[in-house]
Amino acid sequence: MSSNHPGRYWHLLDDGRIQCDLCPRDCKLKEGQRGACFVRMRENDQIVLTTYGRSSGFCIDPIEKKPLNHFYPGSSVLSFGTAGCNLACKFCQNWDISKSRDMDRLMDQASPENIALTAKHHGCKSVAFTYNDPVIFAEYAMDTADACHEHDIKTVAVTAGYIHGQARPDFFSKIDAANIDLKAFTDEFYYKLTGSHLQPVLDTLVYLKNETDVWFEITTLLIPGENDSTEEITAMCKWIKKELGSDVPLHFSAFHPDHKMPDIPATPESTLVRARDIARQQGLHYVYTGNVHNKDGDTTFCPECNTAVIERDWYQINQYRLTEDGCCPDCGTKIAGRFDKTAGSFGRNRIPVVINRS
Repeated sequence: MSSNHPGRYWHLLDDGRIQCDLCPRDCKLKEGQRGACFVRMRENDQIVLTTYGRSSGFCIDPIEKKPLNHFYPGSSVLSFGTAGCNLACKFCQNWDISKSRDMDRLMDQASPENIALTAKHHGCKSVAFTYNDPVIFAEYAMDTADACHEHDIKTVAVTAGYIHGQARPDFFSKIDAANIDLKAFTDEFYYKLTGSHLQPVLDTLVYLKNETDVWFEITTLLIPGENDSTEEITAMCKWIKKELGSDVPLHFSAFHPDHKMPDIPATPESTLVRARDIARQQGLHYVYTGNVHNKDGDTTFCPECNTAVIERDWYQINQYRLTEDGCCPDCGTKIAGRFDKTAGSFGRNRIPVVINRS
């Protein structure tokens, strides 16, 4: 399978360069040059995606690991990514994949149809585009999403949401659920630590809320001394409630020293608990903690009567008390999300998968 696939989002500039219009980086390329993401390149006077059909690996995960706590809890998801990224996060937790310049890492080849069939064969509810940002391999992700939908498989995007308005509707029209990585709530943080800007991410969140039926949740990795102040967390939560509503699940996740920030300490559990308390005080209904073992931070509570309706232990669901129509059994309040009558039973498993190329 050829990995160089025609890209859809670009235009020719007056000076002869080609501008990539997929994300706000607006990379302007001469023949043979690659964009900041590394995987989109100018070749024969067009933009091509150099990783189409090639992956850094496939694995079946619990959906809660994405993290998505309100999208068919307990179900399994076939996860994969490629290489490269359009952000330059100094704190990247998957830097060996997202910052890879080694195309030889992409040993697993799979057509969109074979991915869909593999997910179906293994009983996966969904396929997730993850590990690195699927925005940069949009054509591959969208074709895979079409194949998945042909087999009644849902699609999930785990993304920073750094995408242009032109491409945004095309991409998210193929997606059933997303976890958007809202890395901080200041442009200073975005510019200094990711080489990008905050506003396009906020635009993506507002678009998802107002223009689509995509189920989405938000994750913020709290980094000590960088984005964990009470003031910034409060401002972010106020914005979420005002612009997106109280029912959007928010995950506060713990940082661990990695990549270009090895000297920053790991996030204390107390910071995540404080952030969760702030978010709930600001009126957000579903707030979780990640990368730490915290029972309350794993559990879904009814926003009306505060009854535990889904109790988790890490990625294991211990109790699932929703009614058949997704309501609290005690007070009848509708719990926001996409739910089956019963929870899945995939648990904490992680199963590497080899795709059949035939």
